Amino acid sequence: MPYITQNHGDEKGHIMMDIRGLAYVVAQTTDMPRWKNYAENVLGMMTAPTANGGLLVRMDERQFRFAVEPGARDAYAASGWEVAGQAAFDQAVQALRAADVAHVLEDAAFCRQRCAQQVVSFNDPSGNRHEVVWGFKSDFAHFASPKGVSRFITGSIGMGHTVLPAPDFAKTAAFFKDVMGFGLSDIMNFEPPGTEGVVLPIHFLHCNNGRHHSLAIAGFPVESGCVHVMVEVEDMPEVGRAMDRMREHKVQMTATLGQHTNDKMISFYMRTPSNFDIEFGYNGAVIDWGQHIAHEFTRVSLWGHDFSVSQQQLLDKEA
Repeated sequence: MPYITQNHGDEKGHIMMDIRGLAYVVAQTTDMPRWKNYAENVLGMMTAPTANGGLLVRMDERQFRFAVEPGARDAYAASGWEVAGQAAFDQAVQALRAADVAHVLEDAAFCRQRCAQQVVSFNDPSGNRHEVVWGFKSDFAHFASPKGVSRFITGSIGMGHTVLPAPDFAKTAAFFKDVMGFGLSDIMNFEPPGTEGVVLPIHFLHCNNGRHHSLAIAGFPVESGCVHVMVEVEDMPEVGRAMDRMREHKVQMTATLGQHTNDKMISFYMRTPSNFDIEFGYNGAVIDWGQHIAHEFTRVSLWGHDFSVSQQQLLDKEA
């Protein structure tokens, strides 16, 4: 499916990044063996230890897509975004400088940890950490899931998507548009049940690939630092088998099986050992941005996706 290449600047001459996709995410954990068990036996991904006591979690030919690091708490730590090469990386750094965004050109040791040629790190206006990288080091070894998952959908559309808290919503939305070069896919104004007059904005954003969104930002704080990360498989039986593994290993389900209205993903949600959720799904839309019309949708899902299931599980445990 064709898609429109993002502009590298706007009509006012602002320099913007040319992000190609979500390359990886970084998580912190107080219980590395628990993460290893979750990655291998629930997600069906490969793992490898790191020199600093961490874990690289692999879902394709890349050496990792999740970097799990030892930490003082269980939380999401960073989002890694990929650009095409050296020139695009230089442009990304230039965009940060032009917007007067504090940033760090990471040293060689850090780049080796991320298996990349260069890394620049910075925070968005809501305090979320981002890392822009180019030139991944990969051995292109065959991905062999320990649970027989045939494959995860990655490649030129990235590893999936991430949903981040953005309590400083207007500044954060402008940052992703004007500095990082994301485009608006769709909007939702969420009205929490049991409240009156409370409206929480959620924007779904795309970069230079065909995924409906590689990023979404939500106008509220999240203690773990992330609402969820989505990973995608190639057919429905793989989703069902993952649900079976989730139950077998007593992982908390946070939303039942359902299909979203905007990206058409059929998925369920479960909690990670780092306290953010994984959306595990298939059949996500790939968009022709030349034909797409952004809209505000008022329903999260066409069917299913009961997000109250996690609250009910907690009540059942307390009973």
